[in-house]
Amino acid sequence: MKWLVVLLACAGCKQHAEPDPPATAARPVIPVSEVKRGQDACKAYVAKVCACAETVPAMKHDCELSRSYPEAMQVSLDVAATADSTRLDVLQANDSVRKIVKQCIEATAKLPGSGCP
Repeated sequence: MKWLVVLLACAGCKQHAEPDPPATAARPVIPVSEVKRGQDACKAYVAKVCACAETVPAMKHDCELSRSYPEAMQVSLDVAATADSTRLDVLQANDSVRKIVKQCIEATAKLPGSGCP
């Protein structure tokens, strides 16, 4: 009887892993129009913050940092497009792209508060 209780307890503890998605499952892709808008938003932010840095010395550091956004975005897009990337890699790369775009948009909105036109 004790063995039956132990066996039932062990059977209840067994974890069931989610099955892998089928090999034919489509890779998640960010729409081209979304990528283009994001790239445009980040390029505009870089242009604005660096133009502001010419008149507001406190913005020079932000200008230097902003120059990495378009390149970081492109790296993530390249990872997502690589055939060797797993589905998780693609999802994380797409998430990274969207976070970079969000940062560019939010930082652009904060420029007037920093003394930038």
